[in-house]
Amino acid sequence: MTAIVKSHAGDGTDADALAPIVEQRRWLGLTVTTWQKILAPVAIGLLVLGLWELIVWKMAVPYYILPGPWRILQALVTDWKSLSGSLWITLQITGLALLAAVVLGALLSILFTQSKWLEMSLFPYAVILQVTPIVAIAPLIIIWVNDTLVSLLICAWIVAFFPILSNTILGLNSADHNLVNLFQLYGANRWQTLRYLRLPAALPYFLGGLRISGGLALIGAVVAEFVAGSGGTASGLAFRILEAGYQLKIPRMFAALVMVSGTGVLIFLVLSLVSYLLLRRWHESAVRREN
Repeated sequence: MTAIVKSHAGDGTDADALAPIVEQRRWLGLTVTTWQKILAPVAIGLLVLGLWELIVWKMAVPYYILPGPWRILQALVTDWKSLSGSLWITLQITGLALLAAVVLGALLSILFTQSKWLEMSLFPYAVILQVTPIVAIAPLIIIWVNDTLVSLLICAWIVAFFPILSNTILGLNSADHNLVNLFQLYGANRWQTLRYLRLPAALPYFLGGLRISGGLALIGAVVAEFVAGSGGTASGLAFRILEAGYQLKIPRMFAALVMVSGTGVLIFLVLSLVSYLLLRRWHESAVRREN
């Protein structure tokens, strides 16, 4: 990023004339700073992959112990049909769990902030649900719920639920107390205060929790699939990883892992873009500053 600063010191101009004029160079519609944010991690990733491939080749490491990136890419292309089908199953569970977490988390957050007695009574149980390892309770859920898909969905929802609930409650309670008093002074009721003050104030917190819950929903879905161990055509990526490990098809196992990781990164980027689009015109966390 380059800045062109025009200053007029000592020539009798006013303070506005002394303000810097900042210009950013653009290439293909993106600023230099944006390209730096994109290219820097890409360069590091390519360097790591190159070193990985070189070490595997130089030390003649067997592919069933540690395959190189090129062999993993070959496995990804060869087994794309089965892996993509499993990816779609995992994405369905992740998306439904995240949607349920958003709806229930947001509704309960509003209820808790409207009734302190309700918050004090139920919020500790939400904390208990969060700190209980999903690996420990997933087998019970799978036994109790006769439907495998529903049990996986419940497990993923449990993991994704709490960040949205806690962040949204924090946001609803973080509205400026001076503005709250002003609303009361003008006779605003609870609904008006919630709609026009508390909900906009809570939006950045909610979106922050959403970005966290997106990745956690994927983790919950994969962990639940590991515990369930269900095979067949309706199996997710976790089962493909287990299957490849049992058959010593390690490149295929790494390919499935790459798909899980890539999906998590994509979910985070999409939710970050949604957050930016909703906040860019008014909130300090997303306002574009030029310097």
